[in-house]
Amino acid sequence: MRILIVHQNFPGQFGHLVRAWAARPGWQVRALGRQSAPGLPGFGQLVRYPLPRAGLANQHPYLHQIENAVLHGQSAVQTMFEMRRAGFTPDVILAHPGWGETLYAKDVFPDARLIHLCEWYYSAEGADVGFDPEFPISMNDRARVRTWNAQHALNLLECDAAVSPTHWQKSRYPEVLRDKIVVQHEGIDTHGMGPDPRATFTTPSGMTLKVGDPVITYVARNLEPYRGFHVFMRALERIQRAHPNCHALIVGGDGVSYGRRPKAAAHWREHMLREVRLDPTRTHFLGHIARPDYLHVLQVSACHVHLTYPFVLSWSLLEAMACAVPIVASDTAPIREAIEDGKRGQLVDFLEINHIANAVLDSLANPEDARRMGCNARDHARQYSLAAGLAGYDRLVLGCDKPQAVPARLPSINDHRNLTIQANEQKEEQIQ
Repeated sequence: MRILIVHQNFPGQFGHLVRAWAARPGWQVRALGRQSAPGLPGFGQLVRYPLPRAGLANQHPYLHQIENAVLHGQSAVQTMFEMRRAGFTPDVILAHPGWGETLYAKDVFPDARLIHLCEWYYSAEGADVGFDPEFPISMNDRARVRTWNAQHALNLLECDAAVSPTHWQKSRYPEVLRDKIVVQHEGIDTHGMGPDPRATFTTPSGMTLKVGDPVITYVARNLEPYRGFHVFMRALERIQRAHPNCHALIVGGDGVSYGRRPKAAAHWREHMLREVRLDPTRTHFLGHIARPDYLHVLQVSACHVHLTYPFVLSWSLLEAMACAVPIVASDTAPIREAIEDGKRGQLVDFLEINHIANAVLDSLANPEDARRMGCNARDHARQYSLAAGLAGYDRLVLGCDKPQAVPARLPSINDHRNLTIQANEQKEEQIQ
């Protein structure tokens, strides 16, 4: 079995899958990512591609994302031709197509089973865009989103199979294309994460917090409105006034993963600290931290707050569940697939600051109930394990509903196209 993994920021969601497949006898695994991709320690088969140029500054604003995808696809296809000339022809290509790398993959490897991770299909209504009344959208926003979706629709048309991590994310794609998508989460390390009654965490100021302390946690890749940072900060102001001993551990950077930067501040942390009044001795901004430290943050948490627009499911929520942390989360999709209100955590209205603050205070005041819901959440999180993710992706890769013996090579699905490309091998021109 020969597999090509394509991800602009390799390994992205595919790290544990790559490790498992690369360790199997007879499996050849290669990867393709941008020059900036971090890579995977111990895996030496990543090929990095450069972009030929940046997008044009005077490009029509509706087309910026499309042009960017074409530039990624252009570079990726050149590198794929080089891989083929060097003797590597994949049976399967597994890709996150969001940046455009696989737009032309079938023109190089027509026989490969192309599997796309369908993470998100944008829309101007019913999901993330326009959800928060604090940030209204314009007609230009609507048109830009609709145009960008041309790439995502093409990705789904071109692939042989597709996968979404949640039912909600699948439901965002056009109904006419939805049957191609199966729901399968890639998996998190539920076995490597869990509660530890002896866990402690020392803040940058030197304060050591331990299990049993009134510690509130918030985690996001970057501190921004898409993940409810602005709402959390307003709720935290109310929580600190009502609870004089609680501490907040806030994990996340000052960049932007989704949405936009604030207009009058360097980042959203600065913006919100101008608005709210927090006790700096009890508010600990940790930035990006190492994995062991992150685990200790979750383990000492008495209440983990997870807020999000209706968007993609965050790993950090599932990891908090795996650690049996009591959770207060926004009543938004796809969180409802993971958290059952009153059983695995408390669901709150994303826009109701007092509701959020009261739910956190209730969790701190009733630790036994909170702990019960945390244990239920941990039990439920096991269905998102690495083993479950690997088994599901095995079925996708093999093109079967149930795991089976791995064939030496998948049968060709387009011999004619393959022969045509091979016949013209010497006639290829440099892509302009």
